[in-house]
Amino acid sequence: PRMQGIKRDGDRSAPAANRTLSDLAYERILEALYARRVPAGAFVSQSDLVTLLDIPVAPIRDALRVLEAEGVVIIHPRSGIEFIKPGLELTKATYQFRGIIERAAVRVFTDTAEAQVFDTLASEHEALRTRIEATGLDAGALNELERLEVLLHGAIVNSLNNPLIDTSYRRIHNYLRLVRLDRKLTPPLALKSLREHLAIIHACALRDGDAADAAVQAHFAAAFQRHIGLH
Repeated sequence: PRMQGIKRDGDRSAPAANRTLSDLAYERILEALYARRVPAGAFVSQSDLVTLLDIPVAPIRDALRVLEAEGVVIIHPRSGIEFIKPGLELTKATYQFRGIIERAAVRVFTDTAEAQVFDTLASEHEALRTRIEATGLDAGALNELERLEVLLHGAIVNSLNNPLIDTSYRRIHNYLRLVRLDRKLTPPLALKSLREHLAIIHACALRDGDAADAAVQAHFAAAFQRHIGLH
């Protein structure tokens, strides 16, 4: 996710070039976290981040303030930057929030999305399911699974057309990426997730809001069990 126009505190006229560097710093910090170049739970200095990201300290400071507001880091004055390591409580909170938002959103999605949207989502999920069954879960299949995850859940949430929810959901997506860093995804688990997605899509295609709601609940309950290792 990209934060547009990150501004310094008390400076709403910050130059556009600085805002662009702040956006870039925000993205690179998250990329470093997701790529494990900065481990979850790590304690680093701003100078460490300057060296790692090749971005000046001022934009990094701007980005860190945003990330602290989003709950990804804790800034310890004159000490360093602590990156959050998700535990069970944050994982539970993440799925609770997703369930509250998406159970409401999926009913709107079911009623308002074009039939072609459901057809496209279903065909792309079926194609990946066939691919994993045939060749397993390689890096390309993992990337496609993440793309479909964002595509489906993003479409559901976007159907609410609510910028406040979009902002909150972006924060939750960051948490979800953190939660997933330590998961061990096997072909059977990936196929199970795809089947759960397809159940949601098929209920939406039938314009059955109750069934879509139930499918979302079942998907999140199963996903939570997978993420805490109970499958």
